[in-house]
Amino acid sequence: MRMFKISNKYFKIIFFALIMLFFSVVVFASGGGGEHAEQVSKWHDIDTYKVLNFGILAIFLFFVAKKPVKEFFTSRISGIEKELVELEQKKGEAEKQVAEFETKLKDLDGESKKIVETYIQQGKEAKQRILAQAEEEVSKLEEMATRSINLEFKTAKAELKKEIVEKAIAEAEKLIQSSISSEDQARLVDEYLEKVVA
Repeated sequence: MRMFKISNKYFKIIFFALIMLFFSVVVFASGGGGEHAEQVSKWHDIDTYKVLNFGILAIFLFFVAKKPVKEFFTSRISGIEKELVELEQKKGEAEKQVAEFETKLKDLDGESKKIVETYIQQGKEAKQRILAQAEEEVSKLEEMATRSINLEFKTAKAELKKEIVEKAIAEAEKLIQSSISSEDQARLVDEYLEKVVA
């Protein structure tokens, strides 16, 4: 099939070349000789050749370039249509994205309020935890202080008792020494020795 198209194309080129050659010969022959040829002006001959050459060239180009030009414009139109379809799709996608962004912007206020409320709630919970920890620490400190005070009180009480006992003993010794005579002391020593010996 492709060989037929190529040979058909060469056939057209050869055909139009023969037609051009034929018209050139006809024009040249119509110029003729003799008196008639002298009467025709050179300007008219030149214009006739130019018009004929242009006409033949135009016809030749029309038939040769008809299909490629048609294909070019057809492909160009289909390309433009394809670009328009793609642009319409992109426009639809862009409109969809704009709608999504508008929805997100509307939801952004609600989301920001939710976030603020969440942080406020977390702050309240943290405050309660901190207060509970502080109360626990305070109760521990109070308990430690109470133990420490009780220990100090017991220690002070024991020292006070010891001091009172020591003073009482010292006073008792003084009182005994002042109330016991030397005879009583000798007698007590003798009794103590008898108990030890016995």
